[in-house]
Amino acid sequence: MDLVLNAADYHLLTPYVYPSMWPENEPFRQLLSLFVITNLGALALYLLFGTLSYYFIFDHELKKHPQFLENQVQREIAYAVQSLPWISVPTVALFFAEVRGYSKLYDNIEDSPYGWSGVILSMLSFLFFTDMGIYWIHRFLHHKLLYKRFHKPHHLWKIATPFASHAFHPVDGFMQSLPYHIYPFLFPLHKVTYLGLYIFVNVWTISIHDGDYRVPKILRHIINGSAHHTDHHLYFDYNYGQYFTLWDKIGGSYKSPTSFEGKGPHDYLRKLREKESNGQGNGCEPRTMPNGDSQKNK
Repeated sequence: MDLVLNAADYHLLTPYVYPSMWPENEPFRQLLSLFVITNLGALALYLLFGTLSYYFIFDHELKKHPQFLENQVQREIAYAVQSLPWISVPTVALFFAEVRGYSKLYDNIEDSPYGWSGVILSMLSFLFFTDMGIYWIHRFLHHKLLYKRFHKPHHLWKIATPFASHAFHPVDGFMQSLPYHIYPFLFPLHKVTYLGLYIFVNVWTISIHDGDYRVPKILRHIINGSAHHTDHHLYFDYNYGQYFTLWDKIGGSYKSPTSFEGKGPHDYLRKLREKESNGQGNGCEPRTMPNGDSQKNK
């Protein structure tokens, strides 16, 4: 994050915002700058990629699903915008530790003992490490002592849109982001690679809420995509993973997506239209999609 902070200092903060006598490496100034940069960056990523996904990928027919809530998109955005500043508080503390040199982030490829191959390997290990961490944290958040207080707000969106991607309780949002921030304190990682991965994980989080279930057939039971995560929202106890299905299979929580079996939300809407076109009306609607966490609402 020091690359972003240095760029902000050089182009904007030092010449135009802060008084000249305030050193760039002064801790409080760095904390204040990181707080502003983190919030603006997170909001920009969320709104930019969420909007692009919503208008160009998300199937708006899903808004006709009976479990799509009234004013849901506005509510998702409002919840995310309210939560992001609170999520950023502990996040900024970790970014501050990075800036002060406590992480294993490095500047130059030559600083890696394995050169470019080390950079590539670190990208792969980042994905597998964070996938494992998020799986267990996510599953832990489904425990009855934690779920209703912290994770239930995210499960309000049964038929999610891309804007539900960041609509978390602040504790939930930060806990699930922890593996991303812990990794560079444990393992060497190139700074530019880290920024690229930070953007990637935000875009991926949006993508698994976009309602586009298309995945190459060979990868359907390997990649944890939108179809898998939609079933997590609907059926609750399955598909906790972030990128891959590996830990769900190890943990016994993997469920083949209903959308791959002709039983997903799109199929429900298709059957509903067929009933209506046959003149049967709402009295003979197909069975309502499950409310997977109803048992936790007690």
